[in-house]
Amino acid sequence: MTVMATKFTPEVLLSAPRRSAAVPNDIGTLALFTVSQYSFESHSRDYAIKVLDLKTGQSTQLFNDSAYTEPTWVSETDFVFVRKTGDSSTSLMVADATKPGSDPYEVKSFNTSISDIKVKDIGNGTLALVCSAPATAGGKMVGSTDEKKPLSTGRVFDNLFVRHWDSYVSKNKKGLFYGALKKEGDTFKLQDPDLVSALARTGFECPVQPFGDASDYDIGKEGIVFVAKDLDLNPALWTKTDLYYIPLKTFREKEPPFPKIVNTGDLQGYAGAPVFSRDGTKVAFKRMRNRQYESDKPRLLLIPDIKDLGNVQEFYKTDDGEGGWDLQPEDIVWSNDDKELYVTAEKNGRQILYKLPSSPLEANELPRPLTKEGSIGDFYNLGDGRLLVTSTSLVDNSSYSIIDPESKEIGLVSSSSKEGKSFGLTKHQFDEFWFKGAGDYHCHALVMKPSNFDSNKKYPLAFLIHGGPQGAWSENWSTRWNPAVFAEQGYVAVMPNPTGSTGYGQALTDGIAKDWGGRPYNDLVNCFDYIADNLPYVDTTNAVALGASYGGYMINWIQGHPLGRKFKALVCHDGIFSTMNMWSTEELFFPMHDMGGTLWENHENYAKWDPAAFVGEWLTPQLVIHNELDYRLPISEGLAAFNALQARGVPSRFLFFPDENHWVLKPENSLVWHKEVLGWINKWTGLDTTGLADDAERVSFD
Repeated sequence: MTVMATKFTPEVLLSAPRRSAAVPNDIGTLALFTVSQYSFESHSRDYAIKVLDLKTGQSTQLFNDSAYTEPTWVSETDFVFVRKTGDSSTSLMVADATKPGSDPYEVKSFNTSISDIKVKDIGNGTLALVCSAPATAGGKMVGSTDEKKPLSTGRVFDNLFVRHWDSYVSKNKKGLFYGALKKEGDTFKLQDPDLVSALARTGFECPVQPFGDASDYDIGKEGIVFVAKDLDLNPALWTKTDLYYIPLKTFREKEPPFPKIVNTGDLQGYAGAPVFSRDGTKVAFKRMRNRQYESDKPRLLLIPDIKDLGNVQEFYKTDDGEGGWDLQPEDIVWSNDDKELYVTAEKNGRQILYKLPSSPLEANELPRPLTKEGSIGDFYNLGDGRLLVTSTSLVDNSSYSIIDPESKEIGLVSSSSKEGKSFGLTKHQFDEFWFKGAGDYHCHALVMKPSNFDSNKKYPLAFLIHGGPQGAWSENWSTRWNPAVFAEQGYVAVMPNPTGSTGYGQALTDGIAKDWGGRPYNDLVNCFDYIADNLPYVDTTNAVALGASYGGYMINWIQGHPLGRKFKALVCHDGIFSTMNMWSTEELFFPMHDMGGTLWENHENYAKWDPAAFVGEWLTPQLVIHNELDYRLPISEGLAAFNALQARGVPSRFLFFPDENHWVLKPENSLVWHKEVLGWINKWTGLDTTGLADDAERVSFD
């Protein structure tokens, strides 16, 4: 029986179960996944490891313990996982997925936090194990008791980064460590010499911070491939990461060979997603060309023979260097026979799964799409040619499906929300339109309507502006900016993807550089006009606009320009008040690229698109939100905007969280965020402001 929410509120959104991707065993019969769920009644979070029967779609809970994370298959039925045993100590454990409730056993305990686990069968009964852990600059694993607490809190820096994302940078790094597991009798044991630092004496860091994970490296029968920053370039000024290869045969080598770099010619930007072929002889990966642009188009690349790093081939290579496939590939998976690659890429507001030959010499046609709707996340081979995919949509927070790449048939195995029914949401609420951009191009916008939508009625407009700026609204689920939350308050939510957006060709993405308040703003003006002229059910005289990050910048820019007068209220989350302050950020390559140089080299362009220069025109009521740990856009930007609004006598409100970064992630904080945002916009549009602070409706999820 499916229990539906009486109304999709922030409480329902934030207390809904959050499932990880489902990861199948080698024979495609079972899949492991994790589920976390926050309770606003107990103010605590449950965390469980579950196993899914891929034939029946039934799941079974194996453990309900927040200390148990990262379940990873080591056989058809056995899996390892990490158990947190202290503030910074962990153990590697083994359990049987077919024996729920049975006690796991310990393989090894560590006086540090291991994570990002990968396991690979390399033959002869040996499983290669690789994980990450805090390490010194020389690659030695750092234990929880290795460092003494200093008597002073003062810290001195001689180079960048000083701080990154939400923390000050320490002298330690993330490192990779490898070892070999073997089953002796009924138990798996870590073979001598235990875990060995793969990056000892190199100075490299992997995974690459702040968002790096296990996708930054891969294991094959011939060793490890990984990405790391170029040590000769300042990481705050350049995006360049290189792909490296460490040859290993047994994964018991006491001293690993020094990593070998993979040269890619003119492609000098971010490298990522390295994946060994299933036979372990080839590697597919992606790399950008520009080494100072984080949103450049990644190119698909192939190393046909891992023993010949001088031979790197590019898919869809063109003479002009632009590449023949105008999308940005994300994740890569090899087919069972290594003859094909499966790749995800964003297109027109969806994350699509594609198929192509695994050799650039045979890839004569562009990749063939296997999906049309929603957003594909992680996906895996099932061993029989089919794929197990995890996906989301604007109404469903987690679905597991099986796709046949030949027929394109998709069979749903499990949906956490019963395809949105548990939330009272349906796909019929979703719509989209295209509108004329500010130049010779069209832009795309997504639409989310209330579940009780009546085309004969008029609804206030929630105009949502995405961040990035090189990003996009897409048909996927979010617990931070979820369009359905606004729709269920009684708005028609419109999410435009103007100049700078991804998934519509690289030219549109690149078009925002040095033009932050130009084309994107005019695109948004055109979108607003299109809504007024073509969506009779939207009341554009009763509209609000909201945005975060670059979207927050655009809110401040709109405030000082004519479009700002068309909204009853505005919401700016972690936005830029003045582009003249952009050098207070940490990743300086970003303003250097998007503003066309340094502050002293191109002062004119920084000044041209400065919202603070137009603060004398600010009149629309505005909620400002900014967080103390936001080092991407420091809190002074939010304070300056609020100070200006207050000094001008503009109705305004300031919300901040001392323990959040660029995003509001903690459930209790997120609930306050939603209540403040919805309360603010509802006040100015005349919608109901009651109930936002009430206790969550009691909703059960199967």
